[in-house]
Amino acid sequence: MQTNPNRTILRRLAQFLALFGMALLGLFDVVQGIFNGSEVLGLIQVGLALAAAAVWLPVHRTGSTRLPKAAIVLGAASLLTTLTTGASADTSYGTASWGLAESAALLGVCYVLARHSPPGLAVTALFVVGAAVSFMPLRSGQTALYVIFGLIQALAAAAAIGLGIYLRIIEGSRQRAVDAVRAEQRAEFARDLHDFIAHHVTGIVVQAQGAKFIAEQDPKRVLQALDQIEQAGAETMTSMRRMVGVLRDPDSKPDAPLAPVAGVNDLGTLLDQFNSAGGATARMHLDGWLDGLPVEISTSAYRVVMEALTNVRQHAPEATAADIWIRRTPEWLLVRVANDGVIPARTGTPRERAGYGLVGLTERVRAVGGRITAMPGIEGGWVVDAAFPIDPRTDP
Repeated sequence: MQTNPNRTILRRLAQFLALFGMALLGLFDVVQGIFNGSEVLGLIQVGLALAAAAVWLPVHRTGSTRLPKAAIVLGAASLLTTLTTGASADTSYGTASWGLAESAALLGVCYVLARHSPPGLAVTALFVVGAAVSFMPLRSGQTALYVIFGLIQALAAAAAIGLGIYLRIIEGSRQRAVDAVRAEQRAEFARDLHDFIAHHVTGIVVQAQGAKFIAEQDPKRVLQALDQIEQAGAETMTSMRRMVGVLRDPDSKPDAPLAPVAGVNDLGTLLDQFNSAGGATARMHLDGWLDGLPVEISTSAYRVVMEALTNVRQHAPEATAADIWIRRTPEWLLVRVANDGVIPARTGTPRERAGYGLVGLTERVRAVGGRITAMPGIEGGWVVDAAFPIDPRTDP
């Protein structure tokens, strides 16, 4: 899984700011301990704060069991410190800090637990750490003021837990949507693979039958026919390896209903259907010979155009034209779809259909060794670019 560089930078910046804030609070705790004759307690609190930072600072995978176990040990140590120091709190010379750095660090632990911990252990770990945060002010005394501070920290822990659960739900919903798109794409690949095999194997069989007939009429032409059969067989095996890589999943459906394979030669029909619906007019520009393309590349290029035109209808209703450029070079098939619609201002409602459609389309393009980008055009509108590598031997 690739990590978004911007997201990584923001996470590192947030961690740095949190550690800097904890350092200031830890310094305050130590100074308070020195002024009130509680140097040992101040050092213990700073040590617990560092231990808590070591728990929430690393990047944890969702479902990690080490995270809640470490949090339980940490929370128990904090509670034990509260029990042993709270009863003997001496307020005759003022009160020492109860551990502000430790409180902040444990709030971070609550957030990380709610965000990544497995459900079973998370409940126990959150209970222990939440209790440690709530009772911590009692280290400085058992008056009503410190009880109020304890309630405030309990509310802060609840807020941290709520934020972690909210982000976990959002991420889980997004992941399920992406998984559903990928499952749909795998089923679509299964249908295409079936028809792809039928197409190429039928061609090989016909060429073999023709070779038998030619052998009786002109034996010298048999070698040419065998070369064609060998080339078709090699192309079939290469393409199958690419496509089967996407189907290697226990949840794939080999018995999915089959559908005809549509390729770049069927784009005329697609554009006629698009234009007959009214609205934006689709225009196609061809450069190069399109016959003889590998089937998986031809069908993937067709899907790129189809998805781009679908998004024009859904997200650019004010567009007046959609231009499709199909260009073939000796080594590449290049596809570009651009419309002249207006890019709407960003709103709070995510464009889930377009985003997840692009996820599935990207997976399809990459499966055949290609690459794809989708972004606003320099002069407005939206531009989808895709490039598919072609074996030069297949170029006429």
